[in-house]
Order: sequence, then structure tokens, then C-alpha cells
Amino acid sequence: MSKVAVVSGSNTGLGLAIVRVLCKKLGENGVVYLTSRNEARGQVGLDTLKKEGLNPRFHQLDVDDQASMERLRDDIKNEHGGLDILVNNAGIAYKGTDTPMSEQAEGSVRTNYYGVLHMTDLFLPLIRDGGRIVHVASMVSAMMYYKISEDLQNQFKAATTVQASNALMDKFVADVKAGDHVAKGWADWAYGASKLGVTNLTKIQGQAVSQDPNKKDVLINCCCPGYVTTNMTSHHSEAMQKKQVTADQGADTPAYLALLPPGTTDIQGKFLSKRKVKDFYNNDIRPITFDD
Repeated sequence: MSKVAVVSGSNTGLGLAIVRVLCKKLGENGVVYLTSRNEARGQVGLDTLKKEGLNPRFHQLDVDDQASMERLRDDIKNEHGGLDILVNNAGIAYKGTDTPMSEQAEGSVRTNYYGVLHMTDLFLPLIRDGGRIVHVASMVSAMMYYKISEDLQNQFKAATTVQASNALMDKFVADVKAGDHVAKGWADWAYGASKLGVTNLTKIQGQAVSQDPNKKDVLINCCCPGYVTTNMTSHHSEAMQKKQVTADQGADTPAYLALLPPGTTDIQGKFLSKRKVKDFYNNDIRPITFDD
């Protein structure tokens, strides 16, 4: 049976590089879906890989649109009967400071956090035994964790349900809109908050799937791909840009997690960087840099 993989937000940059790796690794035994909100841009990504001799498929996907996600789910189910690999890569980052913080908070949490949650909820029932779900997080999740108050840190540590995780993300957005989020212990960083939410959600989802008797050998992990050269990082400082890696280099850890062999059990729900588990809840990667 062919392995079936879906990579969200994969018409360019890191997502495209992840599709490239999966196509090469799975070869003729794999079906890899390149997805994009915009069909024209998706076709450009598809053409790029086909010129390299690879053969991904395209499907429109907007992780902010429930109907779009459901269409992809239904098409995967009808054609393949199940899914083996889901890489939640789609995300947004606001450039500069022109966008009001309230809009940044709401948009970042909606796409970067709830997009991951909804994709996983919709596709987990299709994940076959031995399946792999990978969330692309960021080292900024760890940076954000060390910037928030000790009380909020403890709340993240204590969150053991999706409902508790959602409540923390909703609280961040509400506090930003109220204008008192810094006074309440948050850092003034919407992208960081959304990615911290993804990392915390991964822990919760991993624990839940490991206890689900209907999901055998299914792993849910998240990772930092490194400071990847993309449109999302083009506005950052020259010093940070010197730390950048190529999209193909950044794809290494997400693809590594997507292709973990059967019987892997020791990294369920973990955050990885450069193929290594990093537990920032226990000061495992402090001080934090993108070199970790």
C-alpha cells in the first residue's frame, strides 16, 4: 500500500522543501500532496518539483477555512482510504509593526495555533497505524516561554487538555485586545505566543494519541526547522539573517519526524530541534538561540 502524505502551506519555502524530501524518500511507494490556499501559486510549486523529476499532487487547502480542510479530508478518504503522514506547516508572521497588536494576536493564534488543532482533529481519524503527525513550530516557542511570567509558565506546564490549551491561547488574544497583556505577564509577541501554543498542544495531543487503543504506533511531534530563509524572515535583523539556513536544510527535522520507523516510542509529544528532543519546560535549551 502506498504511503499518503499531506503538507499544509507547501507551495513555497519550507513547505515545498518538505514535499521535495518526502517525494524523494517515499518514491513510487508514496503519494505526497502539495497544498496551498491559492491554486495558481500551488501550481507554480507543483511545476517546480515536476521539473526536478518529482511527482507530487496538488490540492487546495486553507487552514483558516473549515470547508477547505473538510474537502481535502474527504478527498483523501475517498481516494486513499487513509493518511500516513500529516505535516502542519502552514503559518503566518506579521512583518514590521504596522499591523495593530490586537490583529496580530488574533490572526497568529487563528492560523498558527487553531489551524494546527483543526487540521489534526479532522485528519487524525484517517491516520493509519504507524502514522506520523508533525507540527512545524519554532524556537521562538521556547523564547516566548522564558519571556512570560512564572505564573503563566506554570499554567502552560499544568495544561493537560486541549480545552486548557485553547483557554490559554484565547486568554492571550483577549488580554491583548484589552491592552493589558504585558501587565498580565505576557510578552508583546503574537507569533511567539502562537508557536508556544503549538508546542504545548503537541504535548497534550501526543499523550492523548498514545492512550488511544485505536491508534497504534501513531506519533505526534513538533519541531523547530531552524531559522529558515523565507519571506517570513526577510524583515528580521541582519544579525538574525546570518543565522539562516536554506529551506532544504530546514526540511531535515520535519521530514525526519514524518519518516520515523515503526516502534519509535521515546519522543511522543516532544519538541525537537536538529533531530534532538529539547525540553524547554525544564530549562533544557537556555539561553535560547536559533543555533540550538
